[in-house]
Amino acid sequence: MGSDHGASVNGASVNGADVNGAMDQRAIEAAIPHRAPFLFVDRVIERTHDTIVTEWDIRPDLFAFRGHYPGFPVLPGVLISEFTFQSAAILFSEPGSPAVTSSAVPVLTKIEDARFRKIVRPGETLRAAVETVERIGPARYMKAHVTSGGATVLKLRFTVALTEALESTESNASTRP
Repeated sequence: MGSDHGASVNGASVNGADVNGAMDQRAIEAAIPHRAPFLFVDRVIERTHDTIVTEWDIRPDLFAFRGHYPGFPVLPGVLISEFTFQSAAILFSEPGSPAVTSSAVPVLTKIEDARFRKIVRPGETLRAAVETVERIGPARYMKAHVTSGGATVLKLRFTVALTEALESTESNASTRP
């Protein structure tokens, strides 16, 4: 899913990321555990310590279009929201960050003030600008603005807590009496 786009400045690209924080698909997959068909970030355009700008090309063959308004496919708002949450997870994957350990997992804890302004159809490209507003302990208070063709699609605020990864359900099941 998505193509292997990677921006570079003066050709400077290391491990799929350039000096402006742009990342290609390989680097995105190294940053978060999501995979097709549930990986929605195709490109990281820009990334700083507290902000990230990402894009998602809405493909006509996306699984959600098969049953969500058949004959008039509309991208579900929950997937647009998930796109912003995945973008935040990539932002938190910053190597060397003192608050992020290799076993830390960002977990969504709160969504507030989500406002959907535009229907999204197959063939559009979404752009998310996600910003860390505040950090308190393991919590990150975020805001996101998603656009398509310059028009606002979604604005929302959400909170993510960094938590230690738990063992998988499969390994827990095998150790039960």
